[in-house]
Amino acid sequence: MDKLYIIGFMGAGKTTIGKELSMLLKCSMYDTDVLIELEEGTTISEIFANKGEEYFRKKETEILQRTEEYKGIITTGGGIIGSEVNQQLLKKLGFTIFLQCDPLHMVKRIKNDPTRPLARNKSEVEMINLYQSRLPYYKESADLIIDTTNLSIPETVKKLEGCIQGLKLGNN
Repeated sequence: MDKLYIIGFMGAGKTTIGKELSMLLKCSMYDTDVLIELEEGTTISEIFANKGEEYFRKKETEILQRTEEYKGIITTGGGIIGSEVNQQLLKKLGFTIFLQCDPLHMVKRIKNDPTRPLARNKSEVEMINLYQSRLPYYKESADLIIDTTNLSIPETVKKLEGCIQGLKLGNN
């Protein structure tokens, strides 16, 4: 396979880990949220505010479908697994890793982040409930689950490197 998808809840470290891993493996890295922002010419927060979550999710599926043409590492938004179509695409298009992390760790990372529209005005309990509701879909969509709760970024990258050596991710 020539594509690695990284999924997980908000604050799991998908983008950070994806960037580090792509540098280590000398391959391209794409972020579905960034691709949406570039195409729409605005931020995810603005898309949610002006066009709504339903519009964003439709756009997210379109972008995910287009990644079929990409090679390398593709990081996704935390809610990408909310659609059965997206779950099937993740299974079909590449190797998918779920970065699992203790929900309290993730909530602490994101609770004051203004770029997270789904976290805005939600309590820790509501965020943990959202995570718990998505957890089965993350697990079903993943080929590999890595628990990053007690791992640093370098430790996570090293663990992933060992797990994905057989993949041909672009330039490596």
